[in-house]
Amino acid sequence: MLGFDRITFDPRIMAGQACIRGMRVPVSLILNLVANGKTVAEIVEDYPYLEPEDIQQSLMYAAWLAREQVFLIVGEQAG
Repeated sequence: MLGFDRITFDPRIMAGQACIRGMRVPVSLILNLVANGKTVAEIVEDYPYLEPEDIQQSLMYAAWLAREQVFLIVGEQAG
């Protein structure tokens, strides 16, 4: 999936949510921490099993998901 080698999906782990390297650490947790002002250093200090690359890739994954594309279906009017 587009080079996101640290983002994993396993239905047996966190009900299949996007997680970091097969651990029970959902990407949503990392995004929430960043959104609430935590720095990469603070996150790694609080979660020593994470690496800065995990946080970076979580942000990149979120940016990829947030890309909006609108496709007009032939025969429908935009509006």
